[in-house]
Amino acid sequence: MRDLRARWALEEAGLPYQTHLLGQGDQDKEEYRALQPFGQVPILEEDGLVLFESGAIVLYIGERSETLLPKDAGARFRATQWLIAALNSIEPFVMNVALMDIFYANEEWAKLRRPGAVAFVQRRLSALSKSLGDKPYLDGDRFTAGDLMMTTVLRILKHTDIVTSEKRLAAHVERCTSRPAFKRAFDAQTGDFRKAA
Repeated sequence: MRDLRARWALEEAGLPYQTHLLGQGDQDKEEYRALQPFGQVPILEEDGLVLFESGAIVLYIGERSETLLPKDAGARFRATQWLIAALNSIEPFVMNVALMDIFYANEEWAKLRRPGAVAFVQRRLSALSKSLGDKPYLDGDRFTAGDLMMTTVLRILKHTDIVTSEKRLAAHVERCTSRPAFKRAFDAQTGDFRKAA
């Protein structure tokens, strides 16, 4: 899932890349843990540099793409701000609901906890929707790394109507995922998964 963030950023930046899919258990191997201490995906390797954490990878790619990180300092910091907000202010609460739905749906504690978790996410999404307002993107008329990250976070709940019930956010996700770079990244990701299956 999070590898889509790096793929999309690379596509937006117009940078060539190669993917390396992990086999079952590869994430727990010592050599992989030397690159990614938590055994997660993705990592980016380039000219001896190894980065993990999707936010760090997208920011690194953004350094080479004015589409992702504008040259204007204020716009650049606002794009970074939204990227961090997606990861810190929205994603933990989105993931809380998603984990209950996907892994613990039949557990009694999850059934009891879910309504409160959904209500909290809805408050966060309402604040996000209000901030977005009638703008096409989080910082106005321009798509940035902040929009990319926020969209990938919001898509985590695509199995629910939590995001789509917020019309502004639904339109924002649709606008961002309609971008040609997203379509290329998504097609590449699903193509890799099909090959590996």
